[in-house]
Amino acid sequence: MSLLRKILTPFSVLYGEITSARNTFYNKGILKSTSFDIPTIVVGNLSVGGTGKTPQVEYLVRLLQDKYKVAILSRGYKRHTKGFKIADAVTTALDIGDEPMQYYTKFNNVIVAVDADRVNGITELSKLKDAPDVILLDDAYQHRKVEAGLNILLTSYGNLYVDDKMLPSGNLREKIEGADRAQIIIVTKCPDELSEQQQFEIAKKLKAELHQTVFFSSIKYGKDIIGKETELPVNELSNFEIVLVTGIANTEPLTTFLDKINCKYYHIKFTDHYSFTEKDYHKIYERYSKIKVDNPEALGLILTTEKDYVRSFTGKDNFYYLPIDTNFIAHQTDFNKLIKKYVEQSSRNS
Repeated sequence: MSLLRKILTPFSVLYGEITSARNTFYNKGILKSTSFDIPTIVVGNLSVGGTGKTPQVEYLVRLLQDKYKVAILSRGYKRHTKGFKIADAVTTALDIGDEPMQYYTKFNNVIVAVDADRVNGITELSKLKDAPDVILLDDAYQHRKVEAGLNILLTSYGNLYVDDKMLPSGNLREKIEGADRAQIIIVTKCPDELSEQQQFEIAKKLKAELHQTVFFSSIKYGKDIIGKETELPVNELSNFEIVLVTGIANTEPLTTFLDKINCKYYHIKFTDHYSFTEKDYHKIYERYSKIKVDNPEALGLILTTEKDYVRSFTGKDNFYYLPIDTNFIAHQTDFNKLIKKYVEQSSRNS
């Protein structure tokens, strides 16, 4: 542990006690949670960022959208608006946030809405003429005002919540006992070759309860990178010199993938949900132009994440993004059945 984190440990203890007290009040009914007839599925985590919520939400959309009208409700982190808002043709990432904008761009038949007050958000969605059959609550695990029908908790293989500490000396938003609220735990960003024995050891380490099922997933990268007007096969990226631009919490899986396919890249790294400025654009393009200066014959491009592209680089020349999906290492059918069974058994869809 770094010296700074050691210094911050007393504040972590205090923060842990405050969040524990809050959870106790909800568990005992002193603070009220609201439940809804419409099926609600929470996708969240105990830590701050980097566990793969966005691709997991997208996986659920693909699983359910052919049979049900799906809505995604997020708080809209760092948006420039307030209150309840539904995405439409003129909406931008500034209106709803980068992740909701990514959902809206990808899924034409899904309702994408934002509201910091999830109770109000669900209520407003339920009033719609074409109301959803199921609502996916993005990053709402700590939003105890809603009593969701199904809680999916994500934890990253490289930083399991049982190995972490409370903010600010660690990354946890609440104590690890909060994991007990989940019916499903997914260990994300696992190596593809993770064995059944290794999965068993991790599940044992997480101390999963009888009411919980543990799954393991990895990142599946797209076969092509996507730009303004063109797509390029990923297997040709080793022929390019790349300026890699990221504004996400955990870049290690992406850089590991690029290293694995022998890419030459210069990484310009920003903080999660970063709002790019004209100065940043200038810095990025300056580094990109240097590729030709160093080697006139070189092929160059600027690569970023889908979330960053949707937020800040859509339509910009020479920018491409690499799509990612969730890939279950094993027992994908069992996971699908659990989700479908919950939705089908709800009062509204039975």
